[in-house]
Amino acid sequence: MKNAIESEPNKGHSSRLWWYLLLITLLSAFCYITLNVLLLPYSIEYKETGIMTAGYFLYAAIGLLFSTPTPFVAVLIISLFIEKIGIKQMFRNIFHTEHKLKTTLITGGFCMLALVYAILFGTPNGSPWYMFPIGFLIMIPFVGIAEETGWRGLLQPELDEKMPFPFSVFLTAAIWFVWHFPVFIDPTSNHYGDSVIGFGITIFIWAFALAAIYKATKSVIACALYHTFIDAIGAVYDWNALFDVFPGSVSTNVYRGIWLVASLVLWFISEKKEKRSIAEEQVE
Repeated sequence: MKNAIESEPNKGHSSRLWWYLLLITLLSAFCYITLNVLLLPYSIEYKETGIMTAGYFLYAAIGLLFSTPTPFVAVLIISLFIEKIGIKQMFRNIFHTEHKLKTTLITGGFCMLALVYAILFGTPNGSPWYMFPIGFLIMIPFVGIAEETGWRGLLQPELDEKMPFPFSVFLTAAIWFVWHFPVFIDPTSNHYGDSVIGFGITIFIWAFALAAIYKATKSVIACALYHTFIDAIGAVYDWNALFDVFPGSVSTNVYRGIWLVASLVLWFISEKKEKRSIAEEQVE
């Protein structure tokens, strides 16, 4: 089965992976130059004074429309101008979920794993609990769909076809990590001053978790909801202390190990089922 964002096969666009990497690079470079070089003083000024200026408005607009959604924008450009499948079909592919109950159980299970982790080891930030569902709903389009349309909807499945697991996950995690790196050098970012190593470990674990969810469900929206759920935890917990900490306590790292093992088990079970299904089809 082709990945959810992929259009009909044999369209003559076998280089879609290279188009995606090129577009991600160009869009990220544009965002870095505008946000971290040209417009950064306006963001620093806003953080210090709280006064909205035209410069900060432009900074926020570019961040909202282009920075976080660069994976989505890259896939949108590929869909419209290279594969010519149209916006409507692109969104159908994003929301396509063949086995809804199975997808709900798997995605919900990983979400609960994250929530239990937060409850056991997290530090509440003082916000009321209702901010969690509000944050979740707000971030579905601007974080979950904005990122997962590209990372798991295109990049991970394309790499899976070209190299063995877990190399495809390692490479996806590396690209995903580099894409995030500007937030660690932006003094107005929530990640400024956090452990880059700790965040890298988190990205590595989540890359396996999301690869496993996609492998088992072939659903981009499932990955988007899981990604959003994790980020929404930051609405009520100190997100950076929870996920970016390094080296972390023994109990925290044991739980991270459980997270990784659960991801690997799901991936290998899904791989085995997929191979068995292909073998049965060939026999028929």
